[in-house]
Amino acid sequence: MTEERIQKILARAGFGSRRASEVLIADGRVRVNGVLVELGAKADAERDQITVDGQPIPTSAPAGIYIALNKPRFVLSDNVLDDPRKTVFDLVPVSGQLFIVGRLDFESEGLVLLTNDGELANRLTHPRYGHEKEYRVLVAKRPDEEQLEVWRRGVVLEDGHRTSPADVRIESTSGKGAWLRIIMHEGRKRQIREICTQIGLPVVRILRVRIGSLQLGGLKPGEWRDLMPLEVRALKAAAPEQEKNRPVKPRPVAGSVKKYSPKPRAVSGTDKKYSPRSRPSAGTNKKYTPKPKPAAGTNKGKVKLRPGTGSDKKYPAKPQPTNRNRK
Repeated sequence: MTEERIQKILARAGFGSRRASEVLIADGRVRVNGVLVELGAKADAERDQITVDGQPIPTSAPAGIYIALNKPRFVLSDNVLDDPRKTVFDLVPVSGQLFIVGRLDFESEGLVLLTNDGELANRLTHPRYGHEKEYRVLVAKRPDEEQLEVWRRGVVLEDGHRTSPADVRIESTSGKGAWLRIIMHEGRKRQIREICTQIGLPVVRILRVRIGSLQLGGLKPGEWRDLMPLEVRALKAAAPEQEKNRPVKPRPVAGSVKKYSPKPRAVSGTDKKYSPRSRPSAGTNKKYTPKPKPAAGTNKGKVKLRPGTGSDKKYPAKPQPTNRNRK
């Protein structure tokens, strides 16, 4: 068997998602053949001995558990210490560690996936794969086209995050309100409720009906069922396809990035714009050469031109007075 990243091996062995397995490695709890490993290290699950907290990991992956649950309202999606409220694990009598795919807030309801497959849980929850999640949302007033268009383009939330474009349409009317059908590619905490607050649509009910290819179907609130093998294969096959179709931002070609150049400044009082003088290229600067000095004794009897315009007469230089001439 070829070498793989250790966090992938741990996730497959049931130690959590890849992110949770990376935390185990970063905390110094994972060793390979007795040697402490770091993030990014690889190993062969069949040849190397991998231990977590001194205990070897199972050589074979545990039997897969894949459960679709219709989470009712006022049920927590996760275990919280010192919180007496009911959780989704109280509704599913299955032993062992289970990961939750598609957490819903306390007041929302609908489809949630429970599994012990850490690899699949990572594929379905990581934002890079962009799996679709479909909701039916009941709002207390009928939205106009402008509100729907703002939601479709993306809304800036309170933390500054701008939501990705979404498919939003009116499914039916209900009294003064309306049922909306929403398909999203991301799932931030309480995102739908915050968007509706931003655009002025009071939320009455949120019901998730689909995660990727998995449908809620006829499950009633609180009911659950095991996924069929065909449904599991469809979920596993969709994750690489979503990543393949994800648009990649093109990188600039080397040398094509323009450097910053300041704009020329206008000279005060004129309309001319300042343009910096171009520097001469290397090797073109003229070197300073001093003028040759006259030889000693050559200044005597030097003839100078008489000052005055048009004067061409020449006169000898005025002799300097000596001590003999002074009285």
